[in-house]
Amino acid sequence: MNTETLSPARAATKVRPADVLREYGPFAGSDRVNGVSFDGQNVWAATGAALVAFDPRDGEAVRTLALACDAGTAFDGTHLYQIAEARIDKIDPRSGEVLSSIPAPGAGADSGMAWAEGSLWVGQYRERKIHQIDPANGAILRTIESDRFVTGVTWVDGELWHATGEGDESDIRHIDPETGAVLERLQMPAGISVSGLEADGGDLFYCGGGRSGRVYAVKHPR
Repeated sequence: MNTETLSPARAATKVRPADVLREYGPFAGSDRVNGVSFDGQNVWAATGAALVAFDPRDGEAVRTLALACDAGTAFDGTHLYQIAEARIDKIDPRSGEVLSSIPAPGAGADSGMAWAEGSLWVGQYRERKIHQIDPANGAILRTIESDRFVTGVTWVDGELWHATGEGDESDIRHIDPETGAVLERLQMPAGISVSGLEADGGDLFYCGGGRSGRVYAVKHPR
């Protein structure tokens, strides 16, 4: 299958401080968050040895699945997808059963992940790339390049956003999915590094906080 690689293009970029509205965690038995997703009701946090679902209204954990979860998490409306080392597991969120697995495009060097348009979108951290992949077999359909380390990926209302982290700086970027151009940046406060990104379909982004063990709710700049 032919694949396409899109490099960042120049565009007018809006830059504004991220509006952090709330934080959740740390969660019992964990000291980091590697990825996040949202199933329409609960937020899922990948904490390394377990996926923890919590109610964003009060922050209370409602379910814990003992599964390897080293990086990004995604939800397709029915199933969870979780990066575990060099593979991506498809998971029944009710039972925690791993239904199938495909190879991760970065072979263990992957970061964030999202579901959109029938595909998985997987970030590669140090490679500064986002791959659109076939969820059935892991084949790379196309690649978008970034000029920063990619730490999280999400889609909302046809917009592609990704989180970055490099040095002591982290931001959330709205990019053109056709050209890779950065359209808008939300600069995270000092001391907050984003590891995983998910939109709630409304006015919020949920951001994994890496070694802080926390999840941050950030306002979408509508």
